[in-house]
Amino acid sequence: MELHGRSIIAGEPSPDSEGEPFRGYDPALGQDLAPAYYQASEADISRAFEFAQIAVDGYRRKSPEEIAKFLEAIATRIEALGDELISRVCAETGLPDKRFIGERARTVGQLRMFASIVREGSWVEATIDVAQPERKPLPKPDVRRMLIPLGPVVVFGASNFPLAFSVAGGDTASALAAGNPVVVKAHPAHPGTSELVASAIAQAAAETGMPPGVFSLLHGTSPEFALNLIRHPLATAVGFTGSLKAGRAIYDAAAQRPNPIPVYAEMGSVNPVFLLPGALHDRGDEVAAGLHQSVTLGVGQLCTCPGLVVGLRDQAMDKFVGSVNDLFEGAPAATMLHPGILRAYQDGLKRLGEVEGVEMQSSGGAADENRTEAQAAVFVTRAETFLEHEELSEEVFGPATLLVSCASKEEIMKVAHGLQGHLTATIHGTTQDLVEYKDLVELLQRKVGRLVFNGFPTGVEVCAAIHHGGPYPATTDVRSTSVGVYAIKRFARPICFQNFPQAALPVELRNHNERGIWRVVDNEVTKAAL
Repeated sequence: MELHGRSIIAGEPSPDSEGEPFRGYDPALGQDLAPAYYQASEADISRAFEFAQIAVDGYRRKSPEEIAKFLEAIATRIEALGDELISRVCAETGLPDKRFIGERARTVGQLRMFASIVREGSWVEATIDVAQPERKPLPKPDVRRMLIPLGPVVVFGASNFPLAFSVAGGDTASALAAGNPVVVKAHPAHPGTSELVASAIAQAAAETGMPPGVFSLLHGTSPEFALNLIRHPLATAVGFTGSLKAGRAIYDAAAQRPNPIPVYAEMGSVNPVFLLPGALHDRGDEVAAGLHQSVTLGVGQLCTCPGLVVGLRDQAMDKFVGSVNDLFEGAPAATMLHPGILRAYQDGLKRLGEVEGVEMQSSGGAADENRTEAQAAVFVTRAETFLEHEELSEEVFGPATLLVSCASKEEIMKVAHGLQGHLTATIHGTTQDLVEYKDLVELLQRKVGRLVFNGFPTGVEVCAAIHHGGPYPATTDVRSTSVGVYAIKRFARPICFQNFPQAALPVELRNHNERGIWRVVDNEVTKAAL
């Protein structure tokens, strides 16, 4: 399809625009891409939310089966874009087509997963306490509870996952699945990819009879434009994946509204790896190879990239460091997503290198900045230096890691105690190591959302049991996940009905349980009718 460079509001390209045009950029070739894109006007923002608000009631009246078919139609339409989508996303990121063939599969898989969740229906957490009119000293009323949609949700496309965390990514899929209209802000680093996917969603909405305002896409480059979306009085929640600085600005703007709204922001994470003695002695070279692969995967531009490695200083650790150095010295430079990310990465390397007691141990092959290339890098330091410099625990987004050697188990525990919140932590060890470092395992449970044993955190399985979140500053809400089945619950709220007649209740709460969902009835989980 021919790209038009406009925002898409309720299924139609907007004729409105503001400010200077901007373009997609091919970081590998160092050149702009056609067409020109324009920031949505204030009128566009208002129209998108007004259409979304109009869609609220109509979309809520759609049956679970209709919503499921809508989600499946989006997946089918994205697949139908074929090579055109893959070609455009590769051009706007500099990453290989194999990466995006896989990411597209993840994106449509998420949509179909949420379709199945909606169709099955138990996600609404239907809970019933049956009336006991004879109870003494007071009768017990009939009380029934379930989750319902919030309203229009703002979703911010992510720079590092142009498909799986962007226009039709996990935030959009889960918000639509929960019954909410969505207004997406396209990431300016991949506007063409965003337009293609948005067109697929608009076509799917029309094909399945959804209200046009169920989805809109807005282009914009300024921070103030982004904050204006949060401040719009019709917005009810926000999904965001990006930097700590931007996520915190969005969170603060949402909190300062006359009616504050929830922000589900995934932000910075160093994802520490702890190397226990048994693992280093038994398979240090294997762990070094896994670390190299994990740090350099996607040029380190993954939210779960392991940027910190902590181990006990001994001969096994020295050998491990040598193996890591050899691997990173041979790593070719690679193109990052866009020049802004490269500049931030270079600033991060400079920040680490300027700390006394931190040494850049190795770096990859020479980089060509005309191709937006970055070198992989390994830094080393000792625990006492790490503990004295808070900036060493901050994320450097890219293919770099810091190795921290500790003189004792006590120093390892001090490093762990000093950590902020992260998405993941990894432990490499033996069964005996886990016994001896039980207190470390218990401590890390308070610091992260996912603990990995004898593996690496990159690669997030999209499933019911996954939790992709963590304590601040990894996210703004430690209770929520942006990946997997439970992402749907971010964009829903409880409603309680007391003493309502059967005909006036939602079908999920009626006695005969016509949907056949799992419910909690008088504190017992059951599918039985009442």
